[in-house]
Amino acid sequence: MLILLPPSEGKAAAPRRGAPLALDKLSFPALSEARTTVVDDLVKLSTDPDGALAVLGLTPGLAGEAARNAALWSAPVRPAATLYTGVLYEALDLASLPARTRSSLLIFSGLWGAVRPGDRIPPYRCSIGVRLPTTGALTAHWRAALPPVLDEVAGDKLVLDLRSSAYTSMWTPRNAVTVRVLHGGKVVSHFNKATKGRLVRALLLAGARPRTPSALAGALRDLGFAVEARTPHELDVTVGSL
Repeated sequence: MLILLPPSEGKAAAPRRGAPLALDKLSFPALSEARTTVVDDLVKLSTDPDGALAVLGLTPGLAGEAARNAALWSAPVRPAATLYTGVLYEALDLASLPARTRSSLLIFSGLWGAVRPGDRIPPYRCSIGVRLPTTGALTAHWRAALPPVLDEVAGDKLVLDLRSSAYTSMWTPRNAVTVRVLHGGKVVSHFNKATKGRLVRALLLAGARPRTPSALAGALRDLGFAVEARTPHELDVTVGSL
């Protein structure tokens, strides 16, 4: 099974010192050219602070986050497992999981396309909705680059797609299952991320390897989640409290 995750806007700071970005050492080296195009474009854009804020859709108070994009090629890197700090990642707590349990995870990104938790990348600010001066719309850029690589990675595996809607257009897996989080019969937002983080953590720690949507639903029920199949490839997880 593959598990697809979105990134988070919140990111840990770069280490004070350490090795810089090495694209050839990231997972999926066939994406190096597509990654270089985006990084070069973002670095060049970031030499103009006001222009960078406008393109990235950031307020002046976030100028520091935009500015660090200018140093992407030289900034020290850290594992993706410790870089992302949003609600989903706080609940998932990737850094505390044994490395062997994380091999099924792919983290999608407007800057890198898709990376694995062990890939070492610098902090950045660039969401998938951005249109860069040279690259253009990042969704279209990655929609062209990712399928030849990820279709082979996915093969016939079941894919648990937990990406937010902005990132699902980057690549459409063939055998995907999605999850909604409900409370009182209504879809929740903030708690949605925390629940998905706990759900993934539970699956990884249990060593679950379901091959079908129904087997995935059964595995989640065994782990204590209240799950119903809305359609054969859409699961609803109901939480009792927020």
